[in-house]
Amino acid sequence: MKINRLIEIITILLNRQTVTAKALADRFGVSARTIYRDVDVLSSAGVPIYTDKGKGGGISLLEDYTLNKTMLSKSESEGLILALKAMGATDYPEADALLEKIGSIFKGNIAHDWIEVAFESWSSKVNEDNKFSKIRDAIINTHVINFDYVNGSGMKTNRDADPVKLMFNAYTWYLIAYCHNRNEHRMFRLSRIKNVQITDSHFNRRTITEQEKQIDHAPLTELKLRCDKKVLNRLYDTFDEQFISQNNDGSFDLTVQIHEEEWIYGFVLSFGSYAEVLAPNHIREEIRNRAKEVFEKYS
Repeated sequence: MKINRLIEIITILLNRQTVTAKALADRFGVSARTIYRDVDVLSSAGVPIYTDKGKGGGISLLEDYTLNKTMLSKSESEGLILALKAMGATDYPEADALLEKIGSIFKGNIAHDWIEVAFESWSSKVNEDNKFSKIRDAIINTHVINFDYVNGSGMKTNRDADPVKLMFNAYTWYLIAYCHNRNEHRMFRLSRIKNVQITDSHFNRRTITEQEKQIDHAPLTELKLRCDKKVLNRLYDTFDEQFISQNNDGSFDLTVQIHEEEWIYGFVLSFGSYAEVLAPNHIREEIRNRAKEVFEKYS
């Protein structure tokens, strides 16, 4: 497409001082006359491009030309920086170099330090043992991977899988992959994947259904939790304000639809005596039993 060729011509000229029309024509498989027409189009659009005929001449841009003045708005440039920052948060190895190159192209027109992104928790890193990068490379190059995995029941198994996509959902990274052990697409929590190895075997990409993209959660249930004002900040850290209401005595109620999974018990118990489950009763009973077990361990 012509627009793609025009953009690439600008990119090439930004990275080189001068390029001949013949070199550009050979690169894009067009005639030199077509390249000169492209130069006229860019010049008409306000790009400071010029030609210098004769020995050692060619096509050039004015020395201080910056890409975003014509091709990208300031908000679009900042969006590009945000995307690269997000890549950097996964320890993507080329992210810092890309940021540096983008900065040199835009030549100070945008700031790089307006946002900082970090996906890892305090105790773990997304790219431990370089696994994020290994999985990324395996997805791009269609290599089968081998890894150890600990499931929700604490069972550790060794898996061979065709990696399809890395996905960030609800504070957690997941890998969608076709598991050879189960002969189906599965969701693997990245923090539970260990010892990733890229094999020499290649795979053919399979179509993933929308159902296979869904994380296998437990059914929804309505949780009602009454909390002391001392822990209100933690409620806001996790839930939207619409789910929180204040009582006359200064306490707060949280009423929210949640997937009843193991995390909810640890979440409630982490409040200690500052929270009480009001409903449903079976979660209230489970918290009581677990609190009793904790008490007995420390008795």
